[in-house]
Amino acid sequence: MTSTQILITIAIYFAVLIAISFIVGRKGDSATFFRGNRSSPWYIVAFGMIGASLSGVTFISVPGAVESGAMNYFQVVLGYIVGYGVIGLVLMPLYYRMNLTSIYSYLGDRFGSAAQYTGSSFFILSRVVGASFRLYLVAGVLQAFVFDEMGIEFWQTVTFTVLLIWLYTFKSGIKTIVWTDTLQTLFMLIAVGVAIYYISDSLNLEGIGGIISFVGESDLSQIFFWDDWKSDQYFIKQFLSGAFIAIVMTGLDQDMMQKNLTCRNLGEAQKNIFWFTIVLTVVNFIFLVLGVLLTAFAKAENIQASKDALFPSIAMDGGLGMGIGLVFILGLIAAAYSSADSALTSLTTSFSVDIVKLETRFTDKKQQNLRKLFHIGFSILLIAVIVSFEYVIKDASVINKLFVFAGYTYGPLLGLFGFGILTKLKVNHVLIPFIAVASPILTFLISYLSSTYGGFEFGFFVLLLNGAITFLGMWIASMFNDQTDLETIPSAVSSS
Repeated sequence: MTSTQILITIAIYFAVLIAISFIVGRKGDSATFFRGNRSSPWYIVAFGMIGASLSGVTFISVPGAVESGAMNYFQVVLGYIVGYGVIGLVLMPLYYRMNLTSIYSYLGDRFGSAAQYTGSSFFILSRVVGASFRLYLVAGVLQAFVFDEMGIEFWQTVTFTVLLIWLYTFKSGIKTIVWTDTLQTLFMLIAVGVAIYYISDSLNLEGIGGIISFVGESDLSQIFFWDDWKSDQYFIKQFLSGAFIAIVMTGLDQDMMQKNLTCRNLGEAQKNIFWFTIVLTVVNFIFLVLGVLLTAFAKAENIQASKDALFPSIAMDGGLGMGIGLVFILGLIAAAYSSADSALTSLTTSFSVDIVKLETRFTDKKQQNLRKLFHIGFSILLIAVIVSFEYVIKDASVINKLFVFAGYTYGPLLGLFGFGILTKLKVNHVLIPFIAVASPILTFLISYLSSTYGGFEFGFFVLLLNGAITFLGMWIASMFNDQTDLETIPSAVSSS
């Protein structure tokens, strides 16, 4: 594909998204931006969440990681199933019963304002870096295959990328995203299907049966790793990490929960989560199958690209024709933007509701003006962080960095929510920010020392360690609270 063809494809794609945003959000206000007027059909939310959960990182990094780690990532995916079960049966009833706009309002109600500020702050940090990781990956691909030859600088590419998100989310926020994510998920799945078709045909594999046989016989088809309990690929570590990654990166994440909270009622929101879990598991497995095929094709054609460069190189320069290049660009953009657009909206929501208390302190008109200002501010922040990654990131496999970083930033959220739901103990909310900051520091020290002197790799398991340290810190702090109640009946269950 030529750069002109790619630009035309991108222009048409975003013209459609912007058109959808104006149709859906013609009468948008702050309630529309934050909650979608609680009118979203559950099946639309469920389908759109697939793209938001996978993102451009999954689209590129999961297939690219198969070369070095086989299909071990599916151990994490199996853990997701348990995590989403907890979300649907424990967290969703809690959020709907409290009629929340921001899920961190629960921490404020349970512990006090400092807890709500802490939860929101850790989410904002996590989501700014996470969304920037994802967009950095996409901007890098566009830069390499389109904008470099046009003499456009990387920072200009990034600015253009974020500006497009702002254009179709600034008016109606989450209500628009619920519908645009559906379209973007569809494009992403079509791209994966087309890529598998082209590559399997080039490898002379006949139909689905031929693909299954080829993948099953490949050395890269290994899923379960039981040999070395010290390795970060060990099944128990990855399975438990997957369960807790799902809980924190969906159930304790304003970005993902904001979509669920636009459903009409709890029953529809739960139906959305359960169907989403089934489809997401299947789609992740298909991505891993694609990774096996891409690696085999690269070896057969003597293509030297690896990790995150593998899929883009084969799609754009692998000699498979313009068709696969076209759907790859559409799929990549769809996967990346379905995650990043909701991130920008959820960041604006969390800052507005949790930090500034927009809904309780200002009139409707003032709310809209401030919300638009915050939306622009977070857009500029994302641009700055993404550009900085160009000089910071050296590892070619982004997904591992993303999940390890998430372990440090979402761990305190896991500990705070876990302590709030599983106990009725009281903690002086002024102490909570100190506990939440100390926990990642202690986690890093323990992880570093265990790896350096004991050969034990925590990997994604740092999330559990971090959450446990936060929980322990909360429990110790509760001992010095005069209002401590030693009852430990799960509050989310007992109040249902």
